[in-house]
Amino acid sequence: MRRFVLGLIAFLALQVVVLAVDALLPPDLSRGERSSPVTLDRRGQWLRALPVEDGRWRIRADLKRTDPSFVRRLIAIEDQRFFDHGGVDPRAVIRAGGTAVVRGRVVSGASTLTMQTARLLEPRPRNLGSKLIEMIRAVQIEARLSKREVLALYLTLAPYGGNLEGVRAASLSWFGHEPESLTLAEQALLIALPQAPEARRPDRRPAAARAARDLVLDRMASAGLTTAAEAEEAKADPMPARGRFPALAWHAAGELARKAPASQATVVSTIDAGLQARLEPIAAAYAATQGLDATAAILVVEIEGRAVRAAVGSGGLDRPGGWIDMTTALRSPGSALKPFVYAFAFDDGVAAPDTEIQDVATRFADYQPENFDRTFRGKVTAGEALSHSLNVPAVAMMEKIGPANFLARLQAVDVRLERAKAQTRAPGLALALGGEGITLRDLAVLYCALGDEGLAKPLAWTQAEAEKRVRSRGTRLVRPEAARQVLDILRDAPAPKGRMPTALTRDGPGMAYKTGTSYGFRDAVAAGVVGGYVVIVWTGRADGGARGGLTGREAALPMLFDAADVLAAPSSAAPAIAPRAAPGALATLERSTRGPGVIFPPDGATVQVEALGPKARGLVLAASGDGLRWYVDGAPVPTDPVSGRTIWRPAAPGFYEVTVIDDQDRSARSRVRIRD
Repeated sequence: MRRFVLGLIAFLALQVVVLAVDALLPPDLSRGERSSPVTLDRRGQWLRALPVEDGRWRIRADLKRTDPSFVRRLIAIEDQRFFDHGGVDPRAVIRAGGTAVVRGRVVSGASTLTMQTARLLEPRPRNLGSKLIEMIRAVQIEARLSKREVLALYLTLAPYGGNLEGVRAASLSWFGHEPESLTLAEQALLIALPQAPEARRPDRRPAAARAARDLVLDRMASAGLTTAAEAEEAKADPMPARGRFPALAWHAAGELARKAPASQATVVSTIDAGLQARLEPIAAAYAATQGLDATAAILVVEIEGRAVRAAVGSGGLDRPGGWIDMTTALRSPGSALKPFVYAFAFDDGVAAPDTEIQDVATRFADYQPENFDRTFRGKVTAGEALSHSLNVPAVAMMEKIGPANFLARLQAVDVRLERAKAQTRAPGLALALGGEGITLRDLAVLYCALGDEGLAKPLAWTQAEAEKRVRSRGTRLVRPEAARQVLDILRDAPAPKGRMPTALTRDGPGMAYKTGTSYGFRDAVAAGVVGGYVVIVWTGRADGGARGGLTGREAALPMLFDAADVLAAPSSAAPAIAPRAAPGALATLERSTRGPGVIFPPDGATVQVEALGPKARGLVLAASGDGLRWYVDGAPVPTDPVSGRTIWRPAAPGFYEVTVIDDQDRSARSRVRIRD
């Protein structure tokens, strides 16, 4: 009895010592944690993975996306009793030891897959002492991980030649596809390579690789894992060449891979690889045409679920600053935020699309905006002011709703505007004209709200997030009626030069869009809502430098139309069945339908110009009506062949009579005074 008690005490003491040593000297699993998940597109196509230290492609294995027949054959060839032992196979150890004693040399190994995993985690010289340490580590690993986790760790760390580690990196590089479905020859090569990855590299030593693969095929046939005929047929397959890894959606896919939890092997994104592949060359082409330092970005979001279907972060990694994701950069939106100024005004009931506003030189306290072309149109409706992106009416609207209220309503839907000196100065009226910074992603959130009856939701970058967004109610930005009114106005915006208006294009997308140009032409932005999607495009310099004369309309809007053409989306809304009309309380006068009406210069106005003569910038003449012809003091004013606008360049100061005649020979006149 005493011996039994002493033996029990000794056994327990040994257990305590073993547990203490295990706790003090645990296996280092960090090498396996320093691996990259793969970012896939919505349909499972590989977008991008990240290399780890020393540029090694250590791609985290995903057993759910690994051919199960390959896994079964790997275990049968490398570790037949994998699911029965605790890290060390006693039978294999005894067999290997006995054979070595009889033959006088090592004939067969006793390494289990777990022991091989331990060696990959902590590489050591190949000797007896290292083998004993591997055995101890294997037992420790088995105590911490399940069999599937051990198998996934091995398939993550196994070397496959060069800088390839893990079965996914090997399969994609050698065969051009994920290991979800592998041929018999491919399976045999992947089993053979880790035992001597450099000596058997298919691209450098094809003969050695073929011999090793064929030996594995013979072992498969002898073990009943395949037939002899199938093995012989597989031997006829050629040796593969190494291919390059995909790098679609380089910025967004890399961001998703970096943010993935350590245990996650695959990130299924919302990105559509086909759409992404078509848009990246478009961004690169526009960047190339806009200067050596220019770059570009495109963001496409499906409104339902807010799924990001394409995210082109730059005009190419070879462009200056091309590695910067410009969809996350804070840039000035210019006039691209004006639709929300009007949306809030319509929502609050302070204006309607047909409310008339004076577009004249106006000072708001110490702030006096002017239009981009430095001319004023006189009396216009809110819809016309937004459609033509007039600055004075937008600032007047902002004054009505209040800059602080405007900012608070955006913050309520988690859209952040970055303002200079925000800690010391209250928001000002310049917010209406782009006097702040915003990311393209936040801009997409706002335009998606316009396309979703005024409801704002965060963007979804993974399929799981998109499913949640579909079910979520979102946050109300504006009432549905206000959102629809703004979209109707934006659908009537003038089309870019050389493009037919979408309303006149058969089966074309009825796009509602707005452009923006920041101070110094640094940023050219265009945003569109079309066919259930929101498309945001941007061009500029990654360093924020100024560019001469490239506006949102000229530099970004054509790219927006090209991106919309790629979408091939149907019209997002039916045409209006009746003309819009302002409520009686908001209308200032009835519209006149008799003949043309001079908008600029208004009758009786005094207009100050910077210069006179044929080289001056001139005044853009504007009027309502069709087929218009212009005359000044009876002399015809020609249409500018480049812009298509009628530009009058007065020769001297004084009084003039400006006449416009429409296609029915009806006329309107305006007497103006020109001062220099």
